[in-house]
Amino acid sequence: MRFVETMCRVPEGPLVGQPVRLADFQEAFFYAIYDNEVVTKKALLSIARKNSKTATISMIVLVHTVGPEAKLNSRINSGGRSRKQAAEVYNYASKMVQLSPKLRQYCRLIPSNKKIIGLPMNVEYEALSAEGSTTHGGSPIVAIVDEAGQIKGPQDDFWDALTTGQGAYDDALLIVISTQAPTDADLFSIELDNAERSQNPSTVSHVYAAPEDCELDDESAWEAANPAMGLFRSRNDVEEHARGAKEMPSNEPTFRVLYLNQRINMVSAFVSASVWKQGNETPGALEGVVYGGLDLSATTDLTALVLTSRVDGLLHVHPTFWMPEDSVMEAKKRDKAPYDVWVKQGLLRTTPGKVIDYDFVARDIGQITAGLNIAKIGFDRWRMDRMKGALERQGVELPLEPFGQGYVSMSPALDALEADLLNGVVRHGGHPVLAMCAANAVAVPDPAGNRKLDKSKATGRIDGLVALTMAEGVEAMHAETDVSVDDWLKSFAA
Repeated sequence: MRFVETMCRVPEGPLVGQPVRLADFQEAFFYAIYDNEVVTKKALLSIARKNSKTATISMIVLVHTVGPEAKLNSRINSGGRSRKQAAEVYNYASKMVQLSPKLRQYCRLIPSNKKIIGLPMNVEYEALSAEGSTTHGGSPIVAIVDEAGQIKGPQDDFWDALTTGQGAYDDALLIVISTQAPTDADLFSIELDNAERSQNPSTVSHVYAAPEDCELDDESAWEAANPAMGLFRSRNDVEEHARGAKEMPSNEPTFRVLYLNQRINMVSAFVSASVWKQGNETPGALEGVVYGGLDLSATTDLTALVLTSRVDGLLHVHPTFWMPEDSVMEAKKRDKAPYDVWVKQGLLRTTPGKVIDYDFVARDIGQITAGLNIAKIGFDRWRMDRMKGALERQGVELPLEPFGQGYVSMSPALDALEADLLNGVVRHGGHPVLAMCAANAVAVPDPAGNRKLDKSKATGRIDGLVALTMAEGVEAMHAETDVSVDDWLKSFAA
């Protein structure tokens, strides 16, 4: 910190050219990393936007390039999601060098490659981007990731390239500075949650976020998420955007993510994360009358069967998922979901080949439903002719009920599922594949107010939640009277 405040100058803004003065939250982060009794391996800092994230990263870069933490012939990398974002760190750090007579003597700037060479210890710093093609091959002793909250899903090739490149060092340091990711299933959220849960002394985690249930105009919530408020974070700017979010509710999710540093999906999911987590208790066995929903995939996607039974007022949910074995890795990259991990954990079944094998799925369904008192299983009519043929070949007989996927068919089923979720009677055990589907599903209305599930404004699969919704629908239908879905919908509309 003495190096920063002695050698570095403010590169831009009203205080340009003046010596840097670290804010309290920056000092706390420095102390936590460099005064750690255990060598710090990973450091996470999450704050709202415009709280000097780029400046903090730039100062850490110079500390390791030409400052007291410089190691002979070592390499430092910072990473951004785009070339422009990556260049911001280099530009900020290079301006600090240019404004400091002392630093200019010890640094060589290479603008064309976004590099800074620390001459005393021959340290090479380079700004990399996820859009670039030269990420692999380096061995940075320090890797700093900017805006990891923008990474969707639990895996990212650029992140992997940076972190695996540090394997050559026992004392490598990974630093991540970002606003929150929108959902619990995103990589930065997983890192923050793991740090809080594990309490690993070699991991530093500082999170500045507003309380979940805060009002938009709560100034104490602003300060909780913006530790630089009143220093180099404009209170008036936050106040203006808070007022805009209150006047136009569609702006509220954006304000909560960027200005309050909360985990809020920009696209409102059908079920919120907090409501879904209420059902994380282990479900009981499928007893009594069992209902189900079967959602078939395209040839290379996810197929889902969800069975439910209601015992003592609780809805016990048992999902099963299939995917073609040879498509798992491709789907992992496409959907940014750890399908390969779920396969190893037995949470996702695979069928041989590159396309879904309906006979394989039919055989599994026969084994899963054997001995159960199945009342009805709702199914999407799409591709069901092929599945019915497979079930016949496997000798599996089930009380199947066609279930439309449009507004009129899905709306009453969604109402039933929503009521159970809000009443806290669903027990799904936190099944990660089903949780992914729930996080991705968006309920879109028609002009009449009917709703159906849609993923057009989100990413990833929703098949599991569609199957659960159909299971709820056929149960509600059967509870009233043993009629067809079409007749039940007519009575519901009436």
